[in-house]
Amino acid sequence: MSPLWTLAEAQAWREELRRAGKTLVLTNGVFDLLHLGHLRYLEAARQLGDALVVAVDSDASVRALGKGSERPIVPAEERAALVAALRCVDAVVIFEGPTATAVVAALQPDVYVKGGDYASGQKPLPEAEVVRALGGRVVFMELVPGHSTTALIERIRRSRSASS
Repeated sequence: MSPLWTLAEAQAWREELRRAGKTLVLTNGVFDLLHLGHLRYLEAARQLGDALVVAVDSDASVRALGKGSERPIVPAEERAALVAALRCVDAVVIFEGPTATAVVAALQPDVYVKGGDYASGQKPLPEAEVVRALGGRVVFMELVPGHSTTALIERIRRSRSASS
């Protein structure tokens, strides 16, 4: 089976993991222009359990997040395929909507991971309430300084401007 799954396929696998007493880790994000920060984040998330599922925002979800009119740069299916190819990732699902709350409710992760930029509480994390209500825990991962898609896009823009 391909690591790019429907939510129903991921739910069935989740039940197998539960029966085997395994810990499921879930995270979500855009993962546009995959970079070292993404890789380190996903590797660290995988260390928190026996299996890692990554929920990737659909193109419509990315546009709704207000990341800019040019985003996403890479279509959801391609972003999901790249994330799924990483050794630390066991499965990927693409989700619609402004939050991953429905994915959290469906997969009932033991651990839900988000970047440290959510730890302060300044950015709302509606998924956290669902995770905790289901008996899971929320873990905030430190981000790799200087490694973000926004920073990468800015670097590309500066280099294009400098060469013009």
